[in-house]
Amino acid sequence: MVKMPVTVNDIIAIMELIAPSNLAESWDSVGLQVGDGCWNVDRIRIALDPLPEVLEQACHDDIDLLITHHPLLFRPLKNLNVSTPVGKIIRMALENKIAVFSAHTNLDSAKGGVNDFLSEKLGLQNTKGLQESKKDDQCKLVIFVPKQHQREVLTSLFASGAGQIGNYDCCSFRSTGTGTFMPRKGAKPFLGKLDELNEVDETRIETLVTQKDLPQILESIKKSHPYETPAYDIYPLVTPESMGLGRVGDLETPMALKDFARYVKNILSLPYLKIAGDPELKVEKVAVCSGSGSGLMKLFFASKAQCYVSGDLHYHDARDTEAFNLSLLDIGHFASEHIMLQMLVQRLRLVMEEKNLGVSVDACGLEKDPFRII
Repeated sequence: MVKMPVTVNDIIAIMELIAPSNLAESWDSVGLQVGDGCWNVDRIRIALDPLPEVLEQACHDDIDLLITHHPLLFRPLKNLNVSTPVGKIIRMALENKIAVFSAHTNLDSAKGGVNDFLSEKLGLQNTKGLQESKKDDQCKLVIFVPKQHQREVLTSLFASGAGQIGNYDCCSFRSTGTGTFMPRKGAKPFLGKLDELNEVDETRIETLVTQKDLPQILESIKKSHPYETPAYDIYPLVTPESMGLGRVGDLETPMALKDFARYVKNILSLPYLKIAGDPELKVEKVAVCSGSGSGLMKLFFASKAQCYVSGDLHYHDARDTEAFNLSLLDIGHFASEHIMLQMLVQRLRLVMEEKNLGVSVDACGLEKDPFRII
């Protein structure tokens, strides 16, 4: 039996299961950054940053897909100059047919993602999200339509943007049943008679819509639906794959801050870390956030954790922490996220093995923390 080639789109579908793109923060840029979804994939490499040297090595090693945590195209390009670092990377990727894909804050928030992996490395138990789980911007729309008019309404819905799930559109589900109504004085029913209980064969149409598209979709229903007053329901959805940014959990064995700091340094093989707070403070509950955690300081203070482990923490964060008699461990942006290579390589290799896809997955070995202590 001849195996079908694996494409970039096939790997994107797998990544959507691991880190759904709708979990990304609104300011983020995730997904396919460079390349074509139809390109074949035999070799995947995982890296933290899409650096020029990372792309150069990927070209040398015949990599087909580079998956990075930090996006290549984080801000919109005003021009494409191939002599700039970003332009050089794009040129190399296209010339060597290497697709570049990013999973950033969606991989941070996802269950089993970077924050969960960091929590596991530190031995935290009973973990939960530090930030409230991200609410999905999608709703389920349910419409009831006379059976003979379902096609017209469906066409209108899809033309207005309803029914998109990942890389698929025109998605819906239909079931049939009996609708009842009794028109009263002043009504102008499309079917049935005034002051009589009418029964009609109807189709229930279910589809997904985004909140921003909802007004225009409801307007399209009014135009395409034969009823004077169409019946529909809107159900807000939540994303079960998300736990939000950051985690908070319990230490199996409480310890003094100074001992916990040494423990973290050893577990993560750190050359150094920064500590704020009383070295003798008893640490029982810990909050973590991969990457830049300064934006979640208020959530840390409200979490009942005694210590916050993250990167890019500020001077005033430390002062505020002292005022609350709490503590910080700044392990650096790089160290808090570079662990994603190990995590994602393991997960993708497992999927490739389960699906018998024959695609190799490895981690980039070039990257180092840009900061050094001298």
